[in-house]
Amino acid sequence: MLELRERPAPRPGPGEVLVDVRAAGVNFFDTAIRRQAVAEVPGAEGVGVVAETGKGVHAFAPGDRVAWLTINSHGSYAEQIVLPASGAVPVPDAVDDETAAAVLMQGLTAHHFATVSHPVRAGEIALVHAAAGGVGMMLTQIVKARGGTVIGLVSRPEKARHATGAGADHVLVSSGDAFVEPVRKLTGGEGVHVVFDGAGATTFAASLKVLRTHGTMVFYGPLIGDVPTIAMNDIPRSTRLTYGVTEDHIRTPEELAARTAELFALVERGELVVRIGGRYPLADAARAHADIESRTTTGKLLLVP
Repeated sequence: MLELRERPAPRPGPGEVLVDVRAAGVNFFDTAIRRQAVAEVPGAEGVGVVAETGKGVHAFAPGDRVAWLTINSHGSYAEQIVLPASGAVPVPDAVDDETAAAVLMQGLTAHHFATVSHPVRAGEIALVHAAAGGVGMMLTQIVKARGGTVIGLVSRPEKARHATGAGADHVLVSSGDAFVEPVRKLTGGEGVHVVFDGAGATTFAASLKVLRTHGTMVFYGPLIGDVPTIAMNDIPRSTRLTYGVTEDHIRTPEELAARTAELFALVERGELVVRIGGRYPLADAARAHADIESRTTTGKLLLVP
C-alpha cells in the first residue's frame, strides 16, 4: 500500500540539511522495504537543492545541488527530505538531475562489484546477469571502461538490444541454467573470470559452473530471489565467492564522497550513461513499484515531485 499523504514540513536539526527533492530513484530494494514495512516513506536515493541548513553545517549552503544515498534510513519519496550533511554529496554542473538521481544506488553497487569485489582488469571476461536491468547496464559499462569483455544475460529477446546498447560484447537470452554451455563455448571452454549474479538461488549453481580457475562469483541476489544454501564442497576448486553489499563500499562520509566523485567522473567522461526507463509523479509510486516488480522494465525508474 503506497498512498500520497500530507505530512508536516520537516526542519533540519544540528548537522542536517533540508533538501527540496527534484527526483528520487526507484529501486527493487524499495519494494522489499515496502513489503516488510521497514519505513513509512520509502526511497533511498535522490537529488535536490538545499533549502535550509541546520546548526554546524558548513559544507553546504541553500541553493547547492546535492545527491544522497540513505540505505538505512529512506524517505526520498517526498517533496522534501532532511538528511545528515555527511550523507549528502555535491553534484557536478555537468551531471543533470535525472542522471544524479538515477546513478547513485545502482552505480555505486556496480562500482563496488567491479572495482573491489573483483577488480576487473583489461582482457578479462565477465558474465553479467540481468544485463538489461539498472545494475546490469551499469556493470557492463564499468567493466568495458576497465578494458573487460562482457557476456550479458537477459530473460527476454526484446531486452537484448538494451544490453547491447550498454556495450555487452555478447548477449544471451536465457532462463535457469541454460546459459552454461553457450558461455563455455564463447570462452573456449575456459569459463569467465567473474560472474555478477543478482538472480538468487535459481542461477547460483549454474553461475559457479562457468567460472574459470581462480575466477570470482560476485553474489548480490537476496532481495530478488531465494538465498541459496551451499556447502564448501559445492564451490569449484580454486575459485572465490563473495557477497557484495553496497553499504560496505561507502562506510564513511569520506568513502561516500570519494566513490561518488569517481562515479560522476565516469558520467562526465561519457563512460557511464544512465538510461531512464520511466518517470512517475509521487502519486504514482505504487504503479512504479508494480512496474519494477513485473520485471518488464529496463533502465532506471524515477519519481518526480
